[in-house]
Amino acid sequence: MSDSQNQRTVVVGVFVFLGLVFLIGGILMIGNLHETFKKKSKLMARFDDVNGLQVGSNVWFSGVKVGVVSGIKFYGKRKVQVILKVEEKVLSNIRKDAFVKLSSDGLIGNKILVIYGGTEELPTMVEGDTLGVEKTFTSEDMINTLQENNKNVLAITTDFKNISANLVKGNGAIGKLLNDDAIYIQLNAASVSLQKASAKAEQLIGSLNTYSQGLNKKGTLAHALANDTLVFTSIKSSVFQFQQMADTATVFVNNLKVAGNNPNTSLGVLLHDEEAGAHLKQTMKNLNSSSRKLDEDLEALQSSILLRGYFREKNKKKK
Repeated sequence: MSDSQNQRTVVVGVFVFLGLVFLIGGILMIGNLHETFKKKSKLMARFDDVNGLQVGSNVWFSGVKVGVVSGIKFYGKRKVQVILKVEEKVLSNIRKDAFVKLSSDGLIGNKILVIYGGTEELPTMVEGDTLGVEKTFTSEDMINTLQENNKNVLAITTDFKNISANLVKGNGAIGKLLNDDAIYIQLNAASVSLQKASAKAEQLIGSLNTYSQGLNKKGTLAHALANDTLVFTSIKSSVFQFQQMADTATVFVNNLKVAGNNPNTSLGVLLHDEEAGAHLKQTMKNLNSSSRKLDEDLEALQSSILLRGYFREKNKKKK
């Protein structure tokens, strides 16, 4: 064999070897087979329903892929035990009170497990520990919830339908308000009355404002009454004197009542003794007749011859 052929064989062998290396490296990178060589620890979790979780599903912690699901088996009568293979170095970050929950890789992706939570004061997980499980809603639970919501929405729309039908028919207070013109007219009249009352109230407030301004205007009686203590004292003294006069008048009237009720007093005799009253009336009549006779006698004297000259002289002096 010549040297050129030997060189060609060596070159082909080198290229084949490099191709195999790149092929194996790509397979390892694409299939994450390099994770196989990392040292892992086993953790467990017990679910009521794994909701389609499969062996080989990824396990995430704080947004980082830290392991895979290595096994799924039944535990007891209704539980499902899931075995997690988690990187050993990650266990130092997972606390004893951490939880694990089912989630999805994306909106409609494969099922994954997510480890979260934990208190810094508690110790970290060790090989064979069991994680707490958070109950999550499955798609069936969400569908059932949506069905219940649909039933509630249907009931609400049915109620609104009945209410709107009653409103159209004029049933109830609001229905009558919408359909009865008389009620509308009454409400409109009440609104007009309220507007008038509001206008009158505004006028009253304006009058009160004017009056209050008058109280602050110097030279007016209102200002003097509100601010001048001398005027207030004078008015107070006048009111006190009026009160005294009223008290005196009350005492006087009471004394008159007492005197009138006492038959031994002059007023009592005049009010209660009929004989004295008749005698007083007769006396008044006699005085009246005597006064008339006296006038007649004076006129007669004026006409007499003896006194005629005297009265003439007296009339001349008066003129």
